[in-house]
Amino acid sequence: MNIQILKSRITKSSSVAITGSKSESNRLLLLQALYPDIKIKNLSNSDDSVLMKKALLSNEHIVDIHHAGTAMRFLTAYFSIKDGREVLLTGSSRMKERPIQILVEALRALGADIEYLENVGFPPLIIKGKKLDKSKVTLKANVSSQYISALLLIASKLENGLELNLDGKITSVPYIKMTLALLNQIGIETSFEGNIITVKPVIKSVESQTLTVESDWSSVSYFFSVVALSNLGTELTLSSYKKGSLQGDSVLAEIYQQFGVETTFKDNTITLRKWSIVNRELSIELDLSNAPDIAQTISVTAFGLGVECYLSGLHTLKIKETDRLVALKTELEKFGAEVIITDKTLHLKSSEDIRPNVSVATYNDHRMAMAFAPLGLKTSLFIEDANVVSKSYPDFWKDFSSIGFHIK
Repeated sequence: MNIQILKSRITKSSSVAITGSKSESNRLLLLQALYPDIKIKNLSNSDDSVLMKKALLSNEHIVDIHHAGTAMRFLTAYFSIKDGREVLLTGSSRMKERPIQILVEALRALGADIEYLENVGFPPLIIKGKKLDKSKVTLKANVSSQYISALLLIASKLENGLELNLDGKITSVPYIKMTLALLNQIGIETSFEGNIITVKPVIKSVESQTLTVESDWSSVSYFFSVVALSNLGTELTLSSYKKGSLQGDSVLAEIYQQFGVETTFKDNTITLRKWSIVNRELSIELDLSNAPDIAQTISVTAFGLGVECYLSGLHTLKIKETDRLVALKTELEKFGAEVIITDKTLHLKSSEDIRPNVSVATYNDHRMAMAFAPLGLKTSLFIEDANVVSKSYPDFWKDFSSIGFHIK
């Protein structure tokens, strides 16, 4: 489905309730599969979480997780410890291009039986579940946090737990800490000292308990962008959010101060208010190594405001649903932007004009569709394959319409 967003003006004050975090939901779903006494509230309704839940409940030999990258990493680890079960874990054509060798080699070092069905280093995988008796493994510290979290999530089920040594400078620390915090919440003992993470084995089981998933900070990023591109005094209230979030993307509240957006926490909500006009002479420089998923949103916000931005720490974006750096450069330049990229940075130069009626390609990437949508406050545009948002935020277009966007 292709849609047109007509140039819009959002209502001065409105509110939106956002579904649970995909990152938290997928971690808790795997822990629930290992420890069935856990119950989960406010679970994400994203495609990724639906696919994750379905895969964990499946008794089929072939498990297809389509575009769900988190599910591919987490399930590779999960099925490797399912003693006596063999699974063919596969996905979409793009998933078969996304590397997984780092995780497979780490699991093999712990004793896992995993083979590549097609190309070495990439899905699909044949996984023969077994008891893993080894407990020590080393990974490069700058790899995707999903590889690290996949190992940590199954660690308490290993006979001797896990000692994970991270070699070098660690990136995406908030996502690692999120995983460890969720393990701690259900009673699993962990430590994170220097570059060594330890997870103790669980001898029996964990206590019966209900955990509530906080709403998704990645999803709220698009509303930060909306308020930044809006008129002075515009307010948006969003739920359910808390201070001290486990999610790395909660850094949005701090970052968007530079775009004139004030964030106020009250009860289980945040209110975003446009309180100042951004100077076009502004140049914003950010290291997003701990929150790379918000790079697209920030780039589009900066372009919409006509300000320069330099983003670094983006080395993981090349192996997402698409090569997000190339995709961002291509689509922003359609609107008249000047963008320079390397394999881990993006430099957007300031610009005054925004070309109208551009058609944005989304590359099977939900974040491309959602990141560009706020530009509807500046110009009319088209979004190709708009249904791709269901991967993480199925109600996105409905929620955008509810605050005043004109969508055809």
